[in-house]
Amino acid sequence: MDPRNDTPDRPRTRWGVLAQRDFRLLWTGETVSGLGNSVTVVAVPLISVEVLDTGSTAVGLLTAAVWLPWLLVGLPVGAWVDRAPKRTVMTVCDLVSCAALTSVPLAAWLGALTFGHMVAVALVCGTAAVCFSTACHAYVRTVLDGRDLLEGNARLQGAEAAAQVAGPGAAGLLAQAFGAVTALAADAVTFLVSAACLGRIGAMEPDRAPGGERVPLRRQIAEGVRFVARDRYLRPMVAWGAVINMALTGYQAVQVVFLVRTVGLDPAVVGLLLTGGSAGGVVGALVATRVGRWFGTARGLLLLQAATLPFVLLLPLTTAGPGTVLFAVGSVLVGTGVCVANIVVGGFRQAYCPPRLLGRVVATAMVVNHSTVPAGSLLGGVLGDTVGYRPAMWVMTSVVASSWLVLALGPMRRERDLPRAHPPEQERSRIAADDGRPGPACRKPSDAR
Repeated sequence: MDPRNDTPDRPRTRWGVLAQRDFRLLWTGETVSGLGNSVTVVAVPLISVEVLDTGSTAVGLLTAAVWLPWLLVGLPVGAWVDRAPKRTVMTVCDLVSCAALTSVPLAAWLGALTFGHMVAVALVCGTAAVCFSTACHAYVRTVLDGRDLLEGNARLQGAEAAAQVAGPGAAGLLAQAFGAVTALAADAVTFLVSAACLGRIGAMEPDRAPGGERVPLRRQIAEGVRFVARDRYLRPMVAWGAVINMALTGYQAVQVVFLVRTVGLDPAVVGLLLTGGSAGGVVGALVATRVGRWFGTARGLLLLQAATLPFVLLLPLTTAGPGTVLFAVGSVLVGTGVCVANIVVGGFRQAYCPPRLLGRVVATAMVVNHSTVPAGSLLGGVLGDTVGYRPAMWVMTSVVASSWLVLALGPMRRERDLPRAHPPEQERSRIAADDGRPGPACRKPSDAR
């Protein structure tokens, strides 16, 4: 049993969970690393174009190389993370990413940088990101108990959204002043800062089950997939994530060309409008805890999606001049709704899932959600070229606007709050039915954070 669950409620401070040293270290490392990742998003294409003189197809391949590891190794990583010390996994991933990114400026300064080198770095960093993200989602519940998960996830999501707003601007300034290669070297340093912060965290992970039969990796992966597919709460959440990711990336694949060629905006205005989603993420992080407290985590999640996502239909209505306000308002409100959903779903998953399955559940959800990203980008691009940019925006934003209905099909439409723990009886009977033998001992409800 986690002793923190038996202690009386701690008095709240104006700093909230940031008053807890371990979470503050985790939050600091994640924030710095997130800022560095936002720099990378700008610096890598700039290096490819300016140093290697490549075209847009090559830049697209680099982007695909970053996301490809989710589809290739996402499920095995989830099973592996459940068996490994998560803080060690995260620290090693930071150091590997730092080494990979450092190799790019070194090769460039030696005149030996190639496009193949850049693709290899993208694959390595993408794989490290898969491992790090899966381990981090599972590790948060080691640093925080169940009462603080919603606020903790809100702090992490808010920092990530703020980094996405500040990162591209910082990357542009660094690239302008010192060159894109130097900007990438600065990103490598952020991973060292993240590793140093992780190394100072004092929270101890619970012991993994000693002894017993070594379950094959394939069966562990299948267990995590079955858990998600059969759970009445997780199944609609994952399905909604896949649908909305497909639709979001679909209109995002068209929006720049739409704003430049159809609306007729200058690149500077386009760049300003595209920060709206990230700004909405900051707002979402600020209101997520209040939404859960006022309306309940289940009802609040559903109501906020129904209230914010339809505003995405303002985007295809954008025109030059005052009409750009439509795009800005729509982006901010959609970003707010999506961010709140990420926070609520992330906190629910961490508290609800049995600890021994959490890594696999996170990986399964992320693999399904990320698998629709390439399809959405391709669909949006094809629609833009065949039916026109504004009609393509209408098609993809209509899917976003109605995607909340997938959540409404689940049980949360009838409940105020999402459950704080998975019923151990259901877990035991599910495993027993799947394996054909008595299920393993489950944690008591009081053990769930």
